[in-house]
Amino acid sequence: MSVKENLARIAFIGGSGLYEIDGIENVEEKAIDTPFGSPSDKIVTGTINGVACAFLPRHGRGHVYLPSEINQRANMYALKSIGVEQIVAFTACGSLKEKIKPKDFVIPDQIFDRTKNRPSTFFGEGIVAHVGTANPFCNDIRDAIHQSVYELGIEHHFGGAYVCIEGPQFSTKAESEVNRNHGFSIVGMTAVPEAKLAREAEMCYANVSLVTDFDVWKDGQEVTNDAVVAAASSNISNSRRLIKILAAKLSSRKCQCQCRDALKTAVMTAPEKFLVSPAYKKLALFLNKYYAK
Repeated sequence: MSVKENLARIAFIGGSGLYEIDGIENVEEKAIDTPFGSPSDKIVTGTINGVACAFLPRHGRGHVYLPSEINQRANMYALKSIGVEQIVAFTACGSLKEKIKPKDFVIPDQIFDRTKNRPSTFFGEGIVAHVGTANPFCNDIRDAIHQSVYELGIEHHFGGAYVCIEGPQFSTKAESEVNRNHGFSIVGMTAVPEAKLAREAEMCYANVSLVTDFDVWKDGQEVTNDAVVAAASSNISNSRRLIKILAAKLSSRKCQCQCRDALKTAVMTAPEKFLVSPAYKKLALFLNKYYAK
């Protein structure tokens, strides 16, 4: 398959500190408008060791968006519109467990949503859909990430629950202790609704959480911006190494998981009620697969 035919099948989303990819060639920047507004930044497309990829900095270059301000619907829609099928999303996080240390990587398998103010679905306005998210991350991509970090010798943890808070403030000690008592492994501010929207858009999605701190539960090591920045440089360096090896692994992967058919039986609304509606026009990118004549 040529690079052109494989264009943008794989995307990487950068979190705090990861605003660009080293070693990407044949670079183009795409300014994309969507029915849900503009994404966080222009999408960068290019090749990494000959593999066509896309990259989007979640907070915008220069880190200009609060977690609550990120237009995650526009981000996911824009990636889908250029042909993306697989997403690896990097996020900074705090550890809620003694064994998970700053500079470790976590490949979570679950999410718990404590956000309050974020649009969490593409649907509504006359189209009702209930997409399954019992397993919110693509396990095939998780396995590829796990194999890759092992090969690179990066300290990591495979599995665990990511609790997503609204932010932008860090947790109180009471909140951190409750999250620990619930058994969550890490805490962050950006994986929701990103993971759920990716599933609605039928894109395979997995998260790599980069541990920067112990949140605020550990006396004497409470999270601060200085602590986050200090740990980030090591995390970002390892992230860039990981991206290069993952691009090769994912380029040969055949997408045969359930992510690709998440909408097949999800829409509850009768087609005659929505096929001529403005809502359908907004979602045709996702739904034409099932309803186009």
